[in-house]
Amino acid sequence: MTTVRHNWTKEEILAIYNKPLMELLYEAATIHREHHDPNTVQVSTLLSIKTGGCPEDCGYCPQAARYHTDIEGNDLMTVSHVKAQALRAKESGSSRVCMGAAWRNVKDGPEFDQVLEMVRTINKLDMEVCCTLGMLTENQAKRLAEAGLYAYNHNLDTSEDYYKDVISTRAFEDRLETIDNVRKSNVTVCSGGIIGMGEQLEDRAGMLVALASLNPQPESVPINALVAVEGTPMEDIEPVSIWEMIRMVATTRIVMPETQVRLSAGRTEMSREGQAMCFFAGANSIFAGDKLLTTPNPDVNEDMEMFKLLGLNPQKPFTKISQPKTVEASDSQLEPLGEKPKWSRPDHTIERNEEAKQKSKLVSKE
Repeated sequence: MTTVRHNWTKEEILAIYNKPLMELLYEAATIHREHHDPNTVQVSTLLSIKTGGCPEDCGYCPQAARYHTDIEGNDLMTVSHVKAQALRAKESGSSRVCMGAAWRNVKDGPEFDQVLEMVRTINKLDMEVCCTLGMLTENQAKRLAEAGLYAYNHNLDTSEDYYKDVISTRAFEDRLETIDNVRKSNVTVCSGGIIGMGEQLEDRAGMLVALASLNPQPESVPINALVAVEGTPMEDIEPVSIWEMIRMVATTRIVMPETQVRLSAGRTEMSREGQAMCFFAGANSIFAGDKLLTTPNPDVNEDMEMFKLLGLNPQKPFTKISQPKTVEASDSQLEPLGEKPKWSRPDHTIERNEEAKQKSKLVSKE
């Protein structure tokens, strides 16, 4: 059985990534079978519970308020609406609902209380609940855990070196601090990144070094291919090839053998054959549904047809870790602390982000 290592070097990971493809696939598939059922894939549904208006300047994101992307924003969904969406996801084969809000960070108050009630509601449906809400404190993480949260998503996005070329409104260290806060609550960690943002292979390796160095390693690692959206600073970047995705999935599987590797954004551009090779290489989780927050995704019926063709089965909920207990709001032992942490605001600008911002202002004037 392949052991988990936390001391991978960038050079080692690059050597794996650049292996002859057949050799890379064989090694990854062998490790995958040691730790996972190769015919089972975990299916998650990603739900945008609050869309648009984000104050961050992430170069890839159409939800950033400063860019003109024609994204229709919405206020925080109601608990009943979220429950209806969760039931629909469950009927279609999803075992997990991941709720995303376009926030920089979690703030104590009525909206967070509403999210906590969403978590309680979905957990009672016997589904895994994941949230991605931005940066959060240890107390906020513990309140989510108390409500029944199964996982928290907080992507590193890219390597620490390239991070400053993608985002200027927060620091890489903020990502690591949030993940550490999640770990203190015993909620599982979902953290990965995006390839195809103009980074070098060394940056992809650097991201995997950072993820693999976490102890324990994330229970789930999403591998996203950039979906270039008009109006964002990265709108003109050419999509990565399927071979790059396959290599990234295989390398992630080798470096993090026990982690569930999620084939995430960019699947609409992948053929079934390409996705099949990703599953063979170690991907064992996908996002289902026609949208990933705001970008296109294959229809769930198409995915189920693909599963049938490949002989894949959706993973049942709580297969890896038992279902959390839900504590009702009236029985909560935790109080909102009204914290106002000073998350980083790095003192630099990114030229392409500034250009997209100025372009957005011109479009707005028209």
